[in-house]
Amino acid sequence: MRAPTSTTPFTVVDEITRHCLDPAEPETVHIEVHLPEAPDPARLREAFLQALRQHPRILMREAPGPWYRRRYAWELTPHPDTAGVVVHHQDASPRVLEEARARALTHAPPLSLSPPVRLEIIGRVLLLVLNHTALDGPACLRVLATAAEIYGGVDNSPAATAAPERPGHRARQPVRGTGFAPVARVAAGTPGAAKTSGNGMLAVELPVPRRPPGVPYTVNDQLMVATARTIAEWNTEQGARPRPMRITMPVDDRSRGMDMPIGNGTRLVEVPFRPEELADADTRGLLLRTADRTRALKALSRPQLGHGARLLTAPVVPVVVRAGLTRQLRRAVGAWTSTTLLSNIGRVPYPLDFGEGVGRASAVWFSAPARMPRGLTVTTAATGGRLHLCLRWSGALLGPRDGEHLRELFEKHLQSTSALAAPPTTTTSTTTTP
Repeated sequence: MRAPTSTTPFTVVDEITRHCLDPAEPETVHIEVHLPEAPDPARLREAFLQALRQHPRILMREAPGPWYRRRYAWELTPHPDTAGVVVHHQDASPRVLEEARARALTHAPPLSLSPPVRLEIIGRVLLLVLNHTALDGPACLRVLATAAEIYGGVDNSPAATAAPERPGHRARQPVRGTGFAPVARVAAGTPGAAKTSGNGMLAVELPVPRRPPGVPYTVNDQLMVATARTIAEWNTEQGARPRPMRITMPVDDRSRGMDMPIGNGTRLVEVPFRPEELADADTRGLLLRTADRTRALKALSRPQLGHGARLLTAPVVPVVVRAGLTRQLRRAVGAWTSTTLLSNIGRVPYPLDFGEGVGRASAVWFSAPARMPRGLTVTTAATGGRLHLCLRWSGALLGPRDGEHLRELFEKHLQSTSALAAPPTTTTSTTTTP
C-alpha cells in the first residue's frame, strides 16, 4: 500500500522534460565526489536518509492519474520507497567506479519511486545520480552537504557567493540573437569512431584559467569562449559549414542555505556567437563581448524556459495531448535548438566536509544529459583551486576518441583565455561509455 502523501504540480521544466523522455538517452545528472578517505557506509547511509528528511521536497514520486488529467503531479512521501536509494560496493576498484559511471548514464532512478535519486558509495568516491525530470545538480548537492554535516558534525554552510565583480563594466549593447538562421550543430564524429547508444562521458581535471586583475570578464565567460571556439574548430575539422552558434547557459538565482528550493530551479538563457568572431584571433575582444552578453542575459527577467514553454504547458487540455504537441514541436525546431549547453557550477559552495577520518571533498564532477539534437554538454565545477570538467555526448553523434579530441581542443582554447601562458596540465582524464 502506498503511504499517505501530499501532492504538488509539476513545474514547466518538469513537464517539458517528462514529455520528451527517451529511454535510449536517459535524463540523468551525475555528481561524483572524491574524498581523502572512505566514509563508514552504514553511518553515511543514515546521514543521507536524515538529510532527505530535512529537505522533504526531494522525497517525491510521480503521482498516478487518469489519461485525461490536465496536470502531472508529484506525491511527497514521508520516507523513501526503497532501501536501494543508497548502495554500498564492497569492491572499490577502478572497474567498479567505471561501471557505476556507466550506470549513471544509462539507468535513471525511476520517477515511480521516492526519491528519484541513487547514491553509490565506492570507497573514497560518492556517486550521486538523479533523474533530471525531477531535480537538478545544485539542489542535490545541497542535500549532500546536509548529509556531510550530519555525518561529520562539521559546519557545511555555504561560502559567501557574491556575484563576481566586473570593474567598471556596463553592457554596451543589447544581446542580439541569431535570427531565423539555422544554428550550428556539433558535427558528427570522424569515420570509424566507435559509437554506441546512450551517452559517453569524459571527466578531466584542469587548472582554473587565470585572469588579469580588474578585467570585466569572469571565469564563466572564459569557459563560454573556450566552449564556442572548441566547437567551431571541431566543426571546421569535420568539414561543416560555419553557422551562427548559440550556447545554453543555466542561471541559478536560488540561495544555497537550508532554505534552498529543491527541484529544477535554474532558468536557461542562450548566448549567441557569430562565425566570424569565433574565427577572429582577438581573444580579449571576444571575452569582453561575451561578458556583455552573459551579464545582460543574467539580468533578464523571464520564465525558466521562456514564455513559449509556459504557454505550451498551460493546463487547458489533457497532458497526453500536450505531450504529443511538445514532441512534434521539438522535432520541428531541431535546427534552431542551441548548439550545446555549458553548465558552470563555479566554486562548489559547500566544503563537503565529512569530518575527522574522512575529510572534505578534493574533487567534484557534474555531468548533464546530452541528448540529440544537441548531442554534447559541457559541465564544470571548481574545488580546491582546480577545474573539474565533464564532457558528455550522445553515442549517436560522437565516440570516445571524439571526446578525447574535443577535450584537447577545449584545453587549448581555455588556455588561450588565461593571463599566463603556462602549458595546460591534466591530472585526471577518464572516458566512460555505457
